Amino acid sequence: MDMLQQLQAQAEQVEVLHVQGESTKVRFESNSLKATQVEETSGLAVRVIKDGRLGFAASSDVTATGKLMTNALESAAYGDAAPFMFPGFQAFPEVACYDPTIAELSIPRLVEIGQEIMAYLREADPEGMVSVELQRRVERFSLRNHAGADVAMMRTPFSLSFGVDRIKGDDVLMVYDMQGATLWEDDFMAPVRRVAEKLQLAQQIVPLSSGRMPVLFSPPGAVALTYPLMLGLSGKNVVKGVSPLARRAGEAVFDHCITVIDDATLPGRFSSAATDDEGVPHRRTVLIENGVLQGFYHDLKTAARAGVASTGNGSRSLFTLPDPAPTNLIVSAGETPLADMLAGIKEGLWIEGVLGLGQGNIISGAFSNPLALAFKIENGEIVGRVKNASIAGNIYELLRHIGATSCETEWVYQGLNQPYILLEDMNIIAKG
Repeated sequence: MDMLQQLQAQAEQVEVLHVQGESTKVRFESNSLKATQVEETSGLAVRVIKDGRLGFAASSDVTATGKLMTNALESAAYGDAAPFMFPGFQAFPEVACYDPTIAELSIPRLVEIGQEIMAYLREADPEGMVSVELQRRVERFSLRNHAGADVAMMRTPFSLSFGVDRIKGDDVLMVYDMQGATLWEDDFMAPVRRVAEKLQLAQQIVPLSSGRMPVLFSPPGAVALTYPLMLGLSGKNVVKGVSPLARRAGEAVFDHCITVIDDATLPGRFSSAATDDEGVPHRRTVLIENGVLQGFYHDLKTAARAGVASTGNGSRSLFTLPDPAPTNLIVSAGETPLADMLAGIKEGLWIEGVLGLGQGNIISGAFSNPLALAFKIENGEIVGRVKNASIAGNIYELLRHIGATSCETEWVYQGLNQPYILLEDMNIIAKG
């Protein structure tokens, strides 16, 4: 008798998760190869609902099934109330998220890719210190429960992060990027070329005066605007009552050009898969449409507490319980070419990134951050990099009146796709 059958005799609801993974990582630091690492992981996790309460146990020892079942059942006596049902058998979308090309990437090939990236960035900035990290994984996930769910899938997430640090006297320049996918992309150098272009633009430092001016956020820079929004759209924050968007579904809360979609069914994206980590089928979920709040992303628990269905956003590791998390989050493209947006700015600021993102009372939508990388715009052209400047505001006010969003979009930080966003009047504080 297997674990599922044994537990069914002792609890109302039972779920057994088995995960396996193999990973190869290559890391370069300060212009040289630093380390290579190979790991294999395997483990079992059990959730039970007994007398209406949730029990949980997990182990990396897949043979210790007896102890695992005992721990899960015993923990249910002290667990949270569980007002939800594990899903039964359902049809799942076909989602391309496994690629043998990634699965078969060897250490020598990863080192070769890393060296190519490092050489390109060193040519762009010979005085900079280049760091590169590459990781390929093969993930196997299987989940069964008492209600008839029986899920098995494989994924091949590949992640690439790289950056350049350069220090000249009191001038510190940091330019970096992070990308990821589950299907191999032949042009892996595309984001590297974008970083090299930023390095070239950053060579010239120009002064900036404090004041109100147009601000153009690049897709990486616009994370300062969309990260608080991601937290506000979380079903967990909604049921806790801390999201500013709670109880506002159906309202026009943002500019009409803002549409936000969560979609894990996109082929090859980093968070794509057929189901979430609770066996709920993934789907395309419209969260905001033309500025109107449509809903939130949920796992089983938060959905039950909110009185809605799970959106398939349950996310967890082997040793943690599920929480709602976005998958591939998309801020829809606009109608204005980037070149036209830039040409219309007589004097303004182009923001590529901020320091300290996520610090402070971020859930409220408020932010106040020094700029990590930003450029001055004069008469529609970038004239140089600015230093010692900062921005502050609240996204729930700023995103109500947007000057334009671009036709062009980029994937940033693996799971976020968004356009350039122009805010026509922001207060900028510059020092020196």
